[in-house]
Amino acid sequence: MMFRMNHLKGIREGKIKLAYRNWRRPNLKAGSTQLTAYGQLMIDEVTEVPQSDITEASARESGFPSKAALMTELAKHPGQLYRIRFHYLGEDPRIALRENNEISGDEMAGILKKLASLDKHSAIGPWTKKVLSAIERHPAERAGDLAVALRMDKDWLKLNVRKLKNIGLTESLKLGYRLSPRGEEVLAALKQR
Repeated sequence: MMFRMNHLKGIREGKIKLAYRNWRRPNLKAGSTQLTAYGQLMIDEVTEVPQSDITEASARESGFPSKAALMTELAKHPGQLYRIRFHYLGEDPRIALRENNEISGDEMAGILKKLASLDKHSAIGPWTKKVLSAIERHPAERAGDLAVALRMDKDWLKLNVRKLKNIGLTESLKLGYRLSPRGEEVLAALKQR
């Protein structure tokens, strides 16, 4: 579920705890979490509702200035209307994870196993060490330039770097990526293999 930046600020401040979305089928379920650019949300409720559920007050509660503004936004996306209630859970847990470079032997074995699985299930073959090494050599390089240097599709690269980010190995910069302290430790372990 995507949010505008001004809505994310309101969510983080606890001012916005409600959203409406048109979906073909629900993309979230109660009890799940959602990562955003401002942190993590806990999804409390996902309910199919009629359009009459939207009032001027609920539109403002969801971060829109009026019911008309919310309805205009919803009209851009066909589907069934859902009301989503949530609350701000805290900072992105990947931030603390990527800063933790004190990795136990068992934890390192688990990370290396995860990377081996990503390599094994990839249509292009082993890629994790190659991509981590390229990011180490060329931090803050545009994804498109990095993809050309690696002879990989840019969209594929961006999707898969996100997988590395999810396990705390990389950080997204305004332009490109860099290895996190955790990523540096894992790459060092990969180079020793």
